[in-house]
Amino acid sequence: MSSVEGAHDSYGDEAHHHHHHHDDGVELTPATWKDGKRYAWLLGLIVPLAPFIAWGLVEATGVDAFWFLGPVLVFGVFPLLDLAIGTDPDNPPDSVLKWLEQDRYYRWCTYAFIPLQYAGLVLACWLWADGGLSVAASIGLALTMGVVSGIAINTAHELGHKRASNERWLSKVALAQSGYGHFFIEHNRGHHVRVATPEDPASSRVGESFWEFLPRTVKGSVTSAWELEAVRLDRLRARHLSLKNDIVNAWLMTVVLFAALTLIFGWVVLPYLLLQAVIGFSLLEVVNYLEHYGLLRQRREDGRYERTRPEHSWNSNNVASNVLLYHLQRHSDHHANPMRRYQALRHMDGAPQLPTGYAGMIVLAWIPPLWRRVMDHRLLDHYGGDVTRANIHPRTRDKVLRRYGGGSGAAGAGGAAGAAAAGGAA
Repeated sequence: MSSVEGAHDSYGDEAHHHHHHHDDGVELTPATWKDGKRYAWLLGLIVPLAPFIAWGLVEATGVDAFWFLGPVLVFGVFPLLDLAIGTDPDNPPDSVLKWLEQDRYYRWCTYAFIPLQYAGLVLACWLWADGGLSVAASIGLALTMGVVSGIAINTAHELGHKRASNERWLSKVALAQSGYGHFFIEHNRGHHVRVATPEDPASSRVGESFWEFLPRTVKGSVTSAWELEAVRLDRLRARHLSLKNDIVNAWLMTVVLFAALTLIFGWVVLPYLLLQAVIGFSLLEVVNYLEHYGLLRQRREDGRYERTRPEHSWNSNNVASNVLLYHLQRHSDHHANPMRRYQALRHMDGAPQLPTGYAGMIVLAWIPPLWRRVMDHRLLDHYGGDVTRANIHPRTRDKVLRRYGGGSGAAGAGGAAGAAAAGGAA
């Protein structure tokens, strides 16, 4: 722990230098600054505990509806908590960031997710096979497991960005349940490079509903991951189809996992395992959908895209979703500093804000007319009324331009002015 103590000393000195003998200087030392969310991060573990809680509630009450606890929690309770608790734009002071990054407690909050996740999966298989569940109850449990699967991808996301090989390995383990092991390749080496451009399969476009985005991104992220791995393996002069291929070994984990569970519990569990995996990765992809919707990095004169800036990600400071998703909603800072650990991610002033937390926005994304009504005018405002500066879906481009490009009223004038300005700039 000497590194942390060392950090204590240097930060203590720093605070004193800056503030001499004022009391407010003291607040910024790790010893006295309190992370208001410190113990809230443990609440994220409610998700992998969901099958256990659901089982307990069903046993206690005899009400089968409790098998649906997972989706009710994430798409019902958390959105309501977001609305009730509101937002928290507070950032940890710069002087504690290094110390905050080094505090191993936060790491263990994410590590603990994984054993709970798999204990729950084994429980679910046992219940599907021997629990005497009706088909409806089994589907409810599969939905709950799908939610665990999807949030596990978020845990994997946090771990997969880290330098330490043990964390990257844990990331793959967390992805095995959803069969999405290729995600951490595509995400780190693909999405973070191509974000908010038409080339990125994980950045959604105006005029593209979630249901249209889903097949595009699922297909696109597999092919992108495969191409990225092929390039890496060529450099190593290794065969593409080998265990060295991170997609192959990650997918193999899923095959071994599902095969083992099927061998132990019988064929009856396989359809439910597949169902929860599809729900899991669809949950990841709906979050992808809302993270960069319609946002576009403009091309520079040399034809390359401008650098990724805070305005290229949608953010939210809603407390409940932020705790559920390890500050994923402070998404602009994550793109600026992909290695930064979740507890140290900051709210950025230049970043576009969603009207509520990711949990509630997911529900809107499932209902495209509602999504457009809530989001399109916000996107237009962000671009000063000029829809041509947004990332527009090619298939619906004409429709989008008819709807938003130079209609009557202020938006039209703004669009014209924006276009003129763009013309002048070019």
